[in-house]
Amino acid sequence: MANVTDLEQHLALHFVYVVERAAVASARTMGQGDRKGSDQAAVQAMRDAFEHLPIAGNIVIGEGERDEAPMLYIGEKVGAPREDGRAHSEVDIAVDPLEGTNLCATGANNAIAVLAVAEPGGLLHAPDCYMEKIIAGPACRGAIDLDAPVAQNLKSIARRLDREVKDLTIIVLDRPRHAQLIEDIRRAGARIRLIGDGDLSAGIAVAVRGNGVHAVMGVGGAPEGVITAAAMRCLHGEIVARLVVDTPELRERVARMGIKDPDRVYTAGDLAPGDQILFAACGVTDGALLRGVRFFGEGHRTHTLVMTSSANSVRFIDTVHMDRHPGPRGVRLY
Repeated sequence: MANVTDLEQHLALHFVYVVERAAVASARTMGQGDRKGSDQAAVQAMRDAFEHLPIAGNIVIGEGERDEAPMLYIGEKVGAPREDGRAHSEVDIAVDPLEGTNLCATGANNAIAVLAVAEPGGLLHAPDCYMEKIIAGPACRGAIDLDAPVAQNLKSIARRLDREVKDLTIIVLDRPRHAQLIEDIRRAGARIRLIGDGDLSAGIAVAVRGNGVHAVMGVGGAPEGVITAAAMRCLHGEIVARLVVDTPELRERVARMGIKDPDRVYTAGDLAPGDQILFAACGVTDGALLRGVRFFGEGHRTHTLVMTSSANSVRFIDTVHMDRHPGPRGVRLY
């Protein structure tokens, strides 16, 4: 793995390039109602971008099990070979080329292109299954319990944030499986923001002060949970999670991936245990943290977030990309 200086000062901008390419490609399909087409555009753009990176990358969370499809599959090797024949630094990579495919297809908010990077073994190799999750900000580390009643967790979160439960806003995916959870949250007195997709971007939002949301609760994707954990490591937030292993076939698959205890409750440090973690996300559509891709006559503009676990900062990069030479009146930044 590259040292911390290389990761932050050199490789970081390479990974920004990757998420920007995926975001731009999917943004061109926004609102066309073709969720598979949007996802495929992001996947292919991200895959092509990886070919230019000076890394020896291993996809540990991607678009699915290894197959012949031209997409980022689990176990795929990415990165550009060195001209001198020597090996690049090895990294594990978790990707979600388009988090919120439905959001992009319908033109809704909070679609992003995202990835997380760590040294080999620094990210849990999670199967593509469901995961129970509670995600909260830095103040709530050690205060949330996946097996505790909803009301108790809300009281603990409120206490750590020095407010009352009625002042909390909890994000929940709008799914039938969450009917009881929603009822419990309402009975406890907290407010709810239901979202159609995008629990990964929601998880990031709760760890950044000033967004007006305080926790994410419910069942979502396990791959997204690992990527969220990487973000929590960088933001000092917390996630407690457990895989939903509810079939014999899935239990066998989990065992093959090296997970010995399928009922284990994980924290951010368990899901993303790496010593060096990088997280990057680029807005596809406008959201709470990132603006979406904006196209204009001479090019386009992107808004990207990048952070590492070793730096106590979150960097936002607002970039104007010139696709062709501007006309005589210059560049219009809109």
